[in-house]
Amino acid sequence: MNYATYTQQAIPSYSVDEQTLAQAELDSHLETQAEAVAPTQDPLTSRDRRIIAEIIEVEPESVCTIWIEGGITVWVQLVGGGRLPFDRDWFATRVAEVKATLPETPRERNERLSDELEKACTVFGLYHGEIDWLGFSTKLYQDGHNVCFVGCNQEGWYARPRQYGLNRVAPSAEQVIASLGVQGKRI
Repeated sequence: MNYATYTQQAIPSYSVDEQTLAQAELDSHLETQAEAVAPTQDPLTSRDRRIIAEIIEVEPESVCTIWIEGGITVWVQLVGGGRLPFDRDWFATRVAEVKATLPETPRERNERLSDELEKACTVFGLYHGEIDWLGFSTKLYQDGHNVCFVGCNQEGWYARPRQYGLNRVAPSAEQVIASLGVQGKRI
């Protein structure tokens, strides 16, 4: 006849601090692994953070994320772990006010101009070379041929068909390209 003998094993005694540390280490490891498998994209741009920071009077780097709960409350999550609730309508009004007064950064300007240039190039069937981001200018090409030099400065968008010549100026990239008589895939 077989007998089973059971012995009582000692349960390791961890202090609360050791358990907390071990749990934090495990959580950090799991978070790192999850990020490696499916990286998350930050839904807030640097401009968004600047706007929110201006409203709640903190540094932009301390704003982690925001979300709307129940269609009524805007929650702002701070990097340090705090959360601040705001009435959605009040927050939306403040965002509009701050947006109107917040100056555009050079990077934001370049992103906006780049988007506008891409749309104009699509309209005319053009593509561009490397952009000089300091002066925001580049050459435009169609079927491998240089069509014009285009850029944007304080006066607005400018273009010229030759390296040396007079600039044509217009308020938009599409208008300045059209002013040169460029024929393309106009939609």
